Amino acid sequence: MRLRKNGNFARARVAVLLLPLALCACQPRKPYPVANEGGDRLRGKALLAQFQCGSCHHIPDVEAARGKAAPSLAQFGLRSYIAGRWPNQQANLVRWISAPRSMDPATLMPDMGVSDDDARHMAAYLYSLQ
Repeated sequence: MRLRKNGNFARARVAVLLLPLALCACQPRKPYPVANEGGDRLRGKALLAQFQCGSCHHIPDVEAARGKAAPSLAQFGLRSYIAGRWPNQQANLVRWISAPRSMDPATLMPDMGVSDDDARHMAAYLYSLQ
């Protein structure tokens, strides 16, 4: 390999070698793998409507879920964090849905009396939103 006096060849080679790395960095990826154990996506969708989560949140394809008081849950499955603080993993999400104030006493999200089993189904639906 010969280097030209101005180093353009060397810079071009480095750029070509770094291009795949740069392209991979642009892909949205969560740092934490989601384990979706024991959840039924369709049951979760029905439960989100039953517990009226859409009063506050916009949730795609859930009837009457067009709330604007809380963050939209569109593309929730791509998020890295729950409520901007906890890694988006199933155990954290189930706890957040079933007992939000146990994680953050100051949250405005109400405790709706959701069981852990129902929260697992709701999480399955939310993780399908990509």
